Order: sequence, then structure tokens, then C-alpha cells
Amino acid sequence: MNKAFLAAAAFAVLTSFSFGAHAATQSQPAPAPVAAVTQASVNLNTADAATLTRELKGIGATKAKAIVDYREEHGPFSSVDELLEVKGIGSATLQKIRSQLSVQ
Repeated sequence: MNKAFLAAAAFAVLTSFSFGAHAATQSQPAPAPVAAVTQASVNLNTADAATLTRELKGIGATKAKAIVDYREEHGPFSSVDELLEVKGIGSATLQKIRSQLSVQ
């Protein structure tokens, strides 16, 4: 009889924890679904080297300076694809940062 009593008591304790945990999760509002993080576009025609370095992953100070130098020498970018003309910027780099770029 002790064995049956202990088993029943253990079941009751474990069940109460289970229901308590379930009730705690049900009383809290459901978290909002995670949406895609939209980052502000970096305008290639107005951003300075510091902004390019800070906002674009994979663009360090040297590449940022090259972008600004290219823009000063050739005028404003007409498209994001024109970034491929900048020394040190390849298609892999452009694909990584394309969604963050704009030209206006």
C-alpha cells in the first residue's frame, strides 16, 4: 500500500507542476511573430564612408572609402549594380548587401 500511495502522490505532484506550467504559459500573451528585420536603406549617393562601414556588413573602411572616391570621380550611382565598378567590390559582396542599398 505504501508503494501505491507514493506512486499516486508522485503522479499528483508531477501533474500539478505540469498544469501550473501550462497555465502560466496560457496566461501570458503570445509573443508576436518574428517578422523579417527591415533595415533602413543606405543611399549610395549620400552616405559617407563612416556610414557605409557601420551599416554594411563586409564593407570596411577601405572599401567604404573606395565607394565614396568612385562616387566623387564618376558622379552619383545610377543603380546598385554600378557598385561592381568599384575596386574591391565583387558580386558576392554586392549580393550580401544589395537589400540594404538604394540609389536616389
